[in-house]
Amino acid sequence: MNKSIIKEITPLTPNDCFTIFSRVKKEFNFPLHFHDEYELNLILNAKGAKRIIGGHIDVISDYELVLVGPNIPHAWFTHECTTEITEITIQWHKDLFDDKFLSRNQLSFIKKLLEMSARGVSFPQEAIQLVLPRLQQLSQRSGFDSVLDLISLLHDLSTSRNIIALSDTSFLNSQSYNYNSRRLDKAFQYMNENYQKEISLIDIAKLVNMTEESFSRFIKKRTGNTFISSLNEIRLGHASRMLIDTTHSITEICYLCGFNNISNFNRLFKKKKGCTPKEFRENFSGVRVFV
Repeated sequence: MNKSIIKEITPLTPNDCFTIFSRVKKEFNFPLHFHDEYELNLILNAKGAKRIIGGHIDVISDYELVLVGPNIPHAWFTHECTTEITEITIQWHKDLFDDKFLSRNQLSFIKKLLEMSARGVSFPQEAIQLVLPRLQQLSQRSGFDSVLDLISLLHDLSTSRNIIALSDTSFLNSQSYNYNSRRLDKAFQYMNENYQKEISLIDIAKLVNMTEESFSRFIKKRTGNTFISSLNEIRLGHASRMLIDTTHSITEICYLCGFNNISNFNRLFKKKKGCTPKEFRENFSGVRVFV
């Protein structure tokens, strides 16, 4: 993990289920950070603030609700926000709901949501309005009822439509998102370990003992992306890390990440990230915490 990103030690003890805290403030002042716990963050009245989740950067609106999985770098910055901000944060242990518990049929939606949170999850406005009163009241609850409230809240969020996964999986961890396929795991592992080299469809197809045509259909069906889009996403994820972690020039990073054309690299980066590599690097500048 990049040394300029602080590891937060949350106040949760092993005997706690979760913690919730609410505050009103004039600005965001906590640096880019990560922690072992899940975090559900509700932010009100912060239009114009900037949010970073993994490799994803966006400017938020008045209502913001995001679920962040364990050990994902994240932060909010004041940016163009000029209003008083309300923030409600819930954090819980990553083993509060273990795999055996989540494997029950009635909890399948929550399980999927928590798996998706490995990329950071943003909820639509209609979902926020639905759970807003319960989120605001949860800090006033205690004991067993509050645990039931949290489970109920997560279930309702997990069944929301138009949930958005934010960051590239490759920026975070190639194993952070499970496609439930050994062949895809093997393919993505190979691409993550060899992204700087020339990788062809036939190379990957042979690796997983499939024909090129079969693998093309397979990866598209399982991930929604073509082979080349998946490879480019992995390369852009590693490029994002290098833009933050190193002092290499953008041209050097382009070629170190397997791209052979700087114009194509810049075009793909802006299409995927919404900003140029130079702007992306500048967005992370100034965040320097030594742990």
